[in-house]
Amino acid sequence: MKTPFTIICPTDFSECSLNAIEYAAKLGEKYEADLILFHVLNQADYLKLSPLDTSGANQVKFVTEKLTNLQNAVLQESLPKGLKSCRIAHKSGKIVQETLAYSKEVKANMIVLGTEGINDLRANIIGSRASRIVESAEVDVLVVPRRVFFKAPKKLVYASDYLEEDKLAIQKLMEIARFYNSEIDLVHVSSSQKAIDKSLHVAMVEEIQPFINYDKVNFVLKSYRDDLALGLENYLNVSKGDILFTLSKKRSFFEQIFTNSLSKKMAYFINKPLWVIKSF
Repeated sequence: MKTPFTIICPTDFSECSLNAIEYAAKLGEKYEADLILFHVLNQADYLKLSPLDTSGANQVKFVTEKLTNLQNAVLQESLPKGLKSCRIAHKSGKIVQETLAYSKEVKANMIVLGTEGINDLRANIIGSRASRIVESAEVDVLVVPRRVFFKAPKKLVYASDYLEEDKLAIQKLMEIARFYNSEIDLVHVSSSQKAIDKSLHVAMVEEIQPFINYDKVNFVLKSYRDDLALGLENYLNVSKGDILFTLSKKRSFFEQIFTNSLSKKMAYFINKPLWVIKSF
């Protein structure tokens, strides 16, 4: 019997959250998942959608109708293609806290959420909703930029820092790659061109290869003297990578390239989805 797989997709009905729903539904088809469209009742966001209802008297009815319309669209499109179910839920409270709490409550395997891209990447990115969910979630998080529409990925790019967990991460990537017959690039981005980096890369390749039973995996070592995150962005664009994967672990490559570069308005959040691996 197949292990149940649950995806939670927070939505505020904005364009970027609708793109996230599309990704969540398409992945749900492959995982034969239960998909939950989730909304946190927030007065400020509601007034943007319904400015005449200043008292918020019709907020729950309004939200329920919009969620139901989205649910019906997902069911019509994705249920025949493998999605197991799609249901809706809403809670009152703070968006980040309620999303994380509900994810735990339903034992979600993954959170798929949208980001406004450049608008969400101002100097206060560390305080943004998307980044706080990425930082605090205990399950994988897929961040989908506003102007990115779903397409079957031809190439998955995994940013490695030679961690032992890479062996587990590659298992997850191979599963996803098989869904779409995608290539996988395992990329280590270095800030130097020292011989020690090259020898580490060779050792990493030799160590990980026995764990790979997929014939479309490439090992890549790239050196960028300036900003590692900008180098990774450049690699994604040149190699035509469709989704960037990284492992979130304290003091990890994720923290090194993202936390240290968040104030620089990293462009890959605008045009590439980011899949942060949190669990195996």
